[in-house]
Amino acid sequence: MIHAVIWQNEREECVGFQIEGHAGYKEAGQDIVCAAVSVLTINTINAIERYTKDDLTVISDEEAGRISCRLTGSPSCGTDLLFKAMILGLSDMARDDSYATYIDLIFKEVQQP
Repeated sequence: MIHAVIWQNEREECVGFQIEGHAGYKEAGQDIVCAAVSVLTINTINAIERYTKDDLTVISDEEAGRISCRLTGSPSCGTDLLFKAMILGLSDMARDDSYATYIDLIFKEVQQP
């Protein structure tokens, strides 16, 4: 199962996330759930780095199936929109009867540095 934790500040703005695990929907290389989650999260990180001036800390461990991304400050409007788009995709997957058993999505309030 994929465990996705969305970190939010006290204003319920997304300030980062951690995705961990493997869906187990199909064998490696054929798992559309893992592929979809990977595309959503990696594209979000790449878009924030390319199209905004917000600073990110990104840590990944491909073998463990873990990636975390955390803003060093509050999100700009652009970053906020990109995070919301990622969360929309993850939320839709977590609610879909075909994929809900393969992804666990939770929201956690965190303090900003």
